[in-house]
Amino acid sequence: MICTLVLHTGSAVLLVVDSALWPWVAGALAVNHLLLLAGVFLARARLLGPNLDHLPAAAIAHRQVCLTFDDGPHPDITWRVLELLERHRAQASFFCVGEKAEAYPEIVREIARRGHSVENHSHRHPNTFALYGIALLRREVETAQAALTAITGRAPQFFRAPMGLRSPLLGFVLARAGLRYVSWTRRGFDTVSRDPARVLARLTSGLGAGEVLLLHDTTPATLAVLTLLLEHLTARGLKCVSLAQACSLS
Repeated sequence: MICTLVLHTGSAVLLVVDSALWPWVAGALAVNHLLLLAGVFLARARLLGPNLDHLPAAAIAHRQVCLTFDDGPHPDITWRVLELLERHRAQASFFCVGEKAEAYPEIVREIARRGHSVENHSHRHPNTFALYGIALLRREVETAQAALTAITGRAPQFFRAPMGLRSPLLGFVLARAGLRYVSWTRRGFDTVSRDPARVLARLTSGLGAGEVLLLHDTTPATLAVLTLLLEHLTARGLKCVSLAQACSLS
């Protein structure tokens, strides 16, 4: 983003010096804006800053993967997800929506009590998050951060944007809040597909150590696939840990 500001400033100076350079300036600005747009829609790209989509080398060496859940907590499904994780002795990270956490604080506290990590997924999960300016981004991130910290007694260490659409301005906000940006290695599309077999196949085909898997603790499809997924991980000799554990922040 700083490079974009420098480019715009330099372009303005060039046009003042020699207005005949406008085609070159316009071309450079167009390329820059296309790169920014790609950074927004390519969830795993690093065009807009650091982006954790694989676990660190030490976690890979220990055969670890991270299972992450977005959009909760849900008053019924999250409890059942927690039961399945406990049954298989698996740890995970829950990217919680701030206002949902405030509505169901006992669930969020239970997530933390069972050793999982509670992370930041914005306060209201707005569909237009990637279009927000600095002030609205700060409100979404910092309000959720305060709410989740108050509920669990631990400040989230990671942030994932709603729908994975990352604003070009988000890096400044995350740095101020002390948050690291996380995407995923693979996702199940469990909010779209009603076929558990297809969800499972997306998550397990060629699965290896160090991967970050994305599901949602708000849809019944997750419950249908989670036991099979956890059994698959065990059979492959993979250990399911939270992001905080994998990154040595716990």
